[in-house]
Amino acid sequence: MKLKDKQKEQYQIEDFRNGNEQMLSYFFDLHYKSLCYFAGRLLQDEHQAKDIVSGCFVKLWERHADFETAQNIKAFLYISCRNACLDYLKHLKRKTAAQELYFNQLNGEEENILFHIIETEILEILGNEIELLPPKCKEVFKMIYLDGKKTDEIAEQLGLSVQTIRNHKTKAIELLKNQLLKKGVSSAVYLAFLFFIDRR
Repeated sequence: MKLKDKQKEQYQIEDFRNGNEQMLSYFFDLHYKSLCYFAGRLLQDEHQAKDIVSGCFVKLWERHADFETAQNIKAFLYISCRNACLDYLKHLKRKTAAQELYFNQLNGEEENILFHIIETEILEILGNEIELLPPKCKEVFKMIYLDGKKTDEIAEQLGLSVQTIRNHKTKAIELLKNQLLKKGVSSAVYLAFLFFIDRR
């Protein structure tokens, strides 16, 4: 991070710690969408995910004087969100198969949660690039990586062959790889992307 950026971040944190509501709006705009995606994947319930994420920002604001860095704020939001999702799933009497899976992951190894956080951040970085993909590639990519659907399921839904779906998926991945390389992302981010696409 450049010195100028570090100084800017320091001013933002000081303002936040001092109760400047504009800085709460700044961090809300920065993290809300990603946290909703993160919670939505865990809960399989978009409305509930939004409620939980809003609650996390309320908790953040209640403790605004405690944070020393933007990274502390981000970590607090993700941990709060994870814990709130776990509590919600714990008290849900009837869980879908996906909710049961995520509940077991939340209750289990930390690396599963870390993967979901990395996945969220990768999709955030790719946000604009995904929207610029050719229409069918974009549709297929979203159905596989955002909706968690299988190739044969998508083929049936779109009335296309399984091979055509695979072709669209391959093309989308190649275009996104090229965009990441053009952006000059770090090798860690690029590797995280490769890991992410291999999980499907």
